[in-house]
Order: sequence, then C-alpha cells, then structure tokens
Amino acid sequence: MNDYSDDVLTQILRRTKVVAVVGVSMNPVRPSYYVARYLSLKGYRVIPVNPGHAGKMLFGQTVQASLSDIPEPVDMVDIFRRSEAVPPIVDEALDAFPDLRTIWMQIGVEHAEAAAKAQARDIDVVMNRCPKIEYQRLFGELRMGGFATGVISSKL
Repeated sequence: MNDYSDDVLTQILRRTKVVAVVGVSMNPVRPSYYVARYLSLKGYRVIPVNPGHAGKMLFGQTVQASLSDIPEPVDMVDIFRRSEAVPPIVDEALDAFPDLRTIWMQIGVEHAEAAAKAQARDIDVVMNRCPKIEYQRLFGELRMGGFATGVISSKL
C-alpha cells in the first residue's frame, strides 16, 4: 500500500499549489518546520496549522488553529501528527475542502482506515513519506556530501 510510483508522486507534487501543514512547529530544528519552509521556498503556498500557535506568522502566512479555519481551497493536507491522530484530521479535511486532491502523511505516519476513507472520495493518499525528500529525489536536488547528486566539483 505504501509503494508509490515516481510518476504518481511527481504528478502530485506538480499539481499541488496550496499545502496545509497540520502539526507544524515554530521551532526551526523540528522536521515539520523545515519541511514546511522548504515547500514554501519551492513555490508552494504553505498554510501552517497548529492550535498552539494560531494567529502567529510563519513563512508569511498566519498559523491557523484547524483546517476548518482556512478560508480558501487547499490541494494537499500534509500531516505531521501521530498515526492515531490521523482519522479526525482526515475527516476535517474532507469536510473543509471539497476539491482536496491529496492527503500526505509524513514518515512514520500511517492509518489505513483513514486512507481508505479519503481514497473512497477519489483523493490520493501518500503515507510514510516526506514531500521534501520526494521533491528532492524526483527533481534532482538530493545532496550527497555537500554536492548535488550528479555534479562533480573541480575543487575536490
């Protein structure tokens, strides 16, 4: 169930414009912060969602308390919460965004029943993956030893 083709992941990342990141942290050393920041630097509109930081600014956007508080359409909901917290997040996303295209659960986050519920509504679901890592891998930005993959420096 977690074996996603590169074509599917590429299609998701290319069509997505607005990402709601649930569980984003204000702490720059936390994965949810740097993944959201990376996506915003790649041109995605990232809407941070965290009730503990609602009203604060992050990446030029107001942190929202919940998905239901977002006043605009969202293409993808990226979930940085424990697996057991996923079902109510998926339910809220399905209610809040009639045109939602993707539910993305971060590395270590999986919930088969919630995924099936979203898929029954023709929404793509990605579990146990990171959009930052997939973006870097699929669009040739992975770095190894400080150098971009496939690039040879003459200053070695």
